[in-house]
Amino acid sequence: MRPVIGLSTYAEPTRWAAWHLPAALLPFNYAEQVAAAGGVPVLLPPVSGIAAAVGRLDGLILTGGGDIDPAAYGAAAHPRTGRVSAERDRAELELLAAALDAGLPVLGICRGLQLLNVARGGTLHQHLADLEQATDPAHTPQPGVFGSHQVRVAAGSMLAGILQADQAFAVPTAHHQAIDRLGTGLTATAWAADGIIEAAELTDREHHPFVLAVQWHPEAGDDPRLFQALVAAARTAVPSGKRADSG
Repeated sequence: MRPVIGLSTYAEPTRWAAWHLPAALLPFNYAEQVAAAGGVPVLLPPVSGIAAAVGRLDGLILTGGGDIDPAAYGAAAHPRTGRVSAERDRAELELLAAALDAGLPVLGICRGLQLLNVARGGTLHQHLADLEQATDPAHTPQPGVFGSHQVRVAAGSMLAGILQADQAFAVPTAHHQAIDRLGTGLTATAWAADGIIEAAELTDREHHPFVLAVQWHPEAGDDPRLFQALVAAARTAVPSGKRADSG
């Protein structure tokens, strides 16, 4: 059976045809990558109670998007922190907690890495342009386009095993925030040349065999291996419908 993979979505005002209405949406390449890897993509809107869907899923992807409310990690908002959605923060934190409780494979992408870190008690740099350390302008390209920069992966990490990465390689990127203090139980497993953390994994592999998040956007690139690895891990999860309802 094809595993069912949930994808968190944006809630944004959207225009199509003659309509201009709020919509739950996601760039289509996320769903395409999941389907191409052998999974069934299911979009999860940021509404109250959505964590109950975890009982019907085999894997979860926390997708990119706007900034997380800095209050979630005890910080005041930076002037450049924007597109904060309390509803999305709450829904995704509940989704993540339910997925971890159920032992589901989880892949975080961009905001998804930041959300995983905040959920584990970590903090974020709210605007990389303020950091002397963050020297690569490709972290934050022009709006509406992806930049590209090199990352290096920690030898022996799950990420290294998936990507077979023994040297730095280029990734598509678009973010102005990043991990500052790592959350409990997380290990950084990839970095940009300027030292910005580009990936992290949950180290408790006995209870959480696949919890991995990256700061870049693999859905926008031509390397499907992260999606393939998630779907492969989801195939070994308890089948949908046999897992007790979460939430």
